[in-house]
Amino acid sequence: MLDGIHPLLTGELLWHLDAMGHSDAVVIADAHFPAAAVARRLVTLPGTSTPDALAAVRTVVPLDDAPSLDLMTSATGEILEIQHELMEAAGTSAETTRFVDRFDYYDLARGAFVVIRTGETRVYANALLRKGLVGSV
Repeated sequence: MLDGIHPLLTGELLWHLDAMGHSDAVVIADAHFPAAAVARRLVTLPGTSTPDALAAVRTVVPLDDAPSLDLMTSATGEILEIQHELMEAAGTSAETTRFVDRFDYYDLARGAFVVIRTGETRVYANALLRKGLVGSV
């Protein structure tokens, strides 16, 4: 057990987040997302929501330059409540978030360093976050 580490950040997940380099991506995916099909590295957090998992990741991963967060465009093009929650958890806004078509989003996710699959059941509850620089430059 480590002191000061968010309880959702398992040892395995911390290992992957630490191994990521500048601009590498982490996907925090809902339960509907084809995580096993697109992931090179997959970590599962079945009992949590995507906003909670994203907020936990943000405690140790700084944001890259904007757009540092990609969200999947909803079927109607409307920004859904879950997407507002994801932007809040990431510390971004609609102006600094990129919205990506579903199939283009899957292609981006295939290039992610790690995919975290949650138990989130709300639709369009997926976030791709790019890692910024750690510490001062």
